[in-house]
Amino acid sequence: MKRRVLRNVGVPLLSIVLLLTIWQLIVVVFHIAPYIAPRPWGAIRAVTTDWSTLWPLVLGTIRETVYGFFVGALLGLSLGVIMAKVKVLQRLVYPVLVLSQAVPIIALAAPLVLILGFSVTPKVVIVAWIVFFPVTVNVLDGLSHVDQDLVNLAKVYGASRWRTFLQIEIPATTTPLFSGLKIGATYAVTGAIIGELAASSGSSLALYQEHANSNLNTAAVYGTTMVMTVIGISWFLLVVGAEVLATPWQRRSVARRQRWRRTPDDRTNVLNPK
Repeated sequence: MKRRVLRNVGVPLLSIVLLLTIWQLIVVVFHIAPYIAPRPWGAIRAVTTDWSTLWPLVLGTIRETVYGFFVGALLGLSLGVIMAKVKVLQRLVYPVLVLSQAVPIIALAAPLVLILGFSVTPKVVIVAWIVFFPVTVNVLDGLSHVDQDLVNLAKVYGASRWRTFLQIEIPATTTPLFSGLKIGATYAVTGAIIGELAASSGSSLALYQEHANSNLNTAAVYGTTMVMTVIGISWFLLVVGAEVLATPWQRRSVARRQRWRRTPDDRTNVLNPK
């Protein structure tokens, strides 16, 4: 148990420490000026010093990320199920979904602001736009590869379509679903930042960073980037935790070992094989 915790927690922390150490060495060895790249502690100190101003902005970014993620996940799950069940709709809608992802999201932000206004709505829509596609594709792929032998067996035993869907198809789709959710979680904060740059009429984390950049406050620029990264990683880890709770069968053996005792006849057969 301790070894597993050390592997799951200690190794990622070690990689972060290694990354910060490499950053520190590059700045020191190559004598990089602070206005180009500060040292890691300088970036962290710039954030902690102005944390009273940053905290409400960070909460706003987290709110946009969470709202957009759930909207995109629900939309992607619904589309994936409907497209898997209605093949004609799948052939009609799937090319449109691919086309929607070919449009650069930063180019889509401006029209959304014109349509939806300078509010939280276009930010949520942008995040949902990023999240729903990997969820849809993974759910569709999972439902397309359900074990048909199990489905046929359920039909033989008289199970209804709804019961077959709940007890066979949904569990088979859980792993692909969470793969899509993890992909969406890593990009959700990116969508929120793009939305803030395009649709924020007041203050936001992205505009704070932009203001720091215009004032050549490099430490604050790097520090806010680290904060954005922490938001993305934290949300990814929450999705991973939800996956662990939702799929306990992935961490235990399905086949159980049968315990048996040797009888005198068994021992005789072992000692005197035919």
